[in-house]
Amino acid sequence: MTRRLEHEAQVWPIRGVFRISRGARTESLPVVATIREGSVQGQGECMPYARYDETIESVRAEIDSVAGAIADGAGRTDLQALLPAGAARNAVDCALWDLEAKQAGKRAWDLAGQPAPEGVVTAYTLSLDEPAAMGAAAAAAKDRPLLKIKLAGEGDLERVAAIRANAPDAVLIVDANEGWTPDQVEPFSAKLAELGVAMIEQPLPASDDAALADLPHPVPLCADESAHSSADLPKLKGRYDVVNIKLDKTGGLTEALKFQAAIRAAGMDVMVGCMLGTSLAMAPAMLVAGGARFVDLDGPLLLDRDRAPGLCYTGSSVAPPPLELWG
Repeated sequence: MTRRLEHEAQVWPIRGVFRISRGARTESLPVVATIREGSVQGQGECMPYARYDETIESVRAEIDSVAGAIADGAGRTDLQALLPAGAARNAVDCALWDLEAKQAGKRAWDLAGQPAPEGVVTAYTLSLDEPAAMGAAAAAAKDRPLLKIKLAGEGDLERVAAIRANAPDAVLIVDANEGWTPDQVEPFSAKLAELGVAMIEQPLPASDDAALADLPHPVPLCADESAHSSADLPKLKGRYDVVNIKLDKTGGLTEALKFQAAIRAAGMDVMVGCMLGTSLAMAPAMLVAGGARFVDLDGPLLLDRDRAPGLCYTGSSVAPPPLELWG
């Protein structure tokens, strides 16, 4: 029976405006891949990201490029050589996991040889703004146990101080999205340690992060834009303490599981992150989230609405994906 690979660009409104150091957006624009075989279908969602030279059009073209191979029976292992790590491979890889689980009558974690995932606590992201506005946003989210703060450089210490004042009990992690300069890392890290910040994500541009090896930082540093797949791990050692796994960077769950094992074997901590997607994008990442030092799978919480059925969020706690959603 022939498999058929299809894809669709979708639009999901964001609640308000989401800002990071590289700009602002009001919509999430994922691409969903669907693989049909007879009466069974599997789906995967990805987010084309301009930072990695991806567009909706380029991602859909990459998906089209493997349609023939998928029709001929190519599986997840074959896919690793057919497409590079990135959004397109993520959508197809996760669709294959979903399809295979449904065909086998098993859950995806059974196929992966893993125990069933447990619920996890996700970070809740506060987008970049002026200190007073971010302080007000923190006050509204003060009961969430883990807050992720988007930063940009100038004014960041004031932003975090305002958030700490309004959310005194929350664990804080910050994400500069490559927005700092090398001379800011040491003094910012020292001050953020005083404010109780638990982690700093991607302070420098990926092209400049070799400097981190020589910069004192009392707060652990996490690689994001510098860390796409297990091939990047050798250059991360000595620069970072934590690595953020995102399926849109690894090119799917298959490589994400490999990367997770390699990070732990290297003695580094794992963070599991996401793009601004729906529950369909978050669901496969739940298989990587167990035991992670930090989990950031709050995409659906930042949207105006989510898919139905979606993941079940109780406050900041996320339950494993229901069978009707994925895997």
